Amino acid sequence: MQHWVRFLDNEEEHFGQLDGQEIIVHRGSMFDAPEPTGTRRPLDAVEILSPSRPSKVIALWNNFHELAAKLNVPEPPEPLYLLKAISSVAAPGATIRRPASYEERVVYEGELGIVIGRPVANASEEEAAEAIFGYTCVNDLTAGDIINRDKTFAQWARAKSFDGFCPFGPAIATGIDPNALSVRTILNGAERQNYRLDDMIFPPARLVSALSRDMTLLPGDLICCGTSLGVGSIKDATNTVEVVIDGIGTLSNTFVQ
Repeated sequence: MQHWVRFLDNEEEHFGQLDGQEIIVHRGSMFDAPEPTGTRRPLDAVEILSPSRPSKVIALWNNFHELAAKLNVPEPPEPLYLLKAISSVAAPGATIRRPASYEERVVYEGELGIVIGRPVANASEEEAAEAIFGYTCVNDLTAGDIINRDKTFAQWARAKSFDGFCPFGPAIATGIDPNALSVRTILNGAERQNYRLDDMIFPPARLVSALSRDMTLLPGDLICCGTSLGVGSIKDATNTVEVVIDGIGTLSNTFVQ
């Protein structure tokens, strides 16, 4: 298992592999034979960025058996998804502020994120599995009351694309089996979500295969696998939201109303 991060050091962008409280700095491409430079940097001496620069962010709806049962909606025969604006991406530790144009509910959604490692199109499940570089933590923030504001058009992309509404990281974990893991979301110290990833309707390889038939997926692209039970509103003036996946890491951000 390896954990890869991107970071700023003296205003220059770098990437590397975590080793305890240090980063083993690499050169080249994170996704294609990266080479160690021989340099190490302490974690507390650099600024951690989102671990990839996606060309697109794909977010799933209704991808867990338990949530579909609770909502009393049918399980989809193919993935249901939307695209989030790239400008919604935020770094681990970033402070996210309520949009000035929106005064209603903002909802946290702790999720598993898939990061693509090679271009993939029209892939079989076996090819899709090989195209997955690794996994990360995502908070798929949502302006919940916008979605159905207009009865003629569900505004999913708008509700999920405000600046800062897609923090992910802090690292991309490689060499892990997400089916053995759980997602926990902790709001202001209280656990609000705790669900197993083996409950996905479309597990990672099947999901990437299906999406690759609709569009070419590129290195660094982020797929947010959808959420399950325990989604709720962020209500306090200042909030700490943590998405924890053991084996991957803890994504922590502050949300300010």
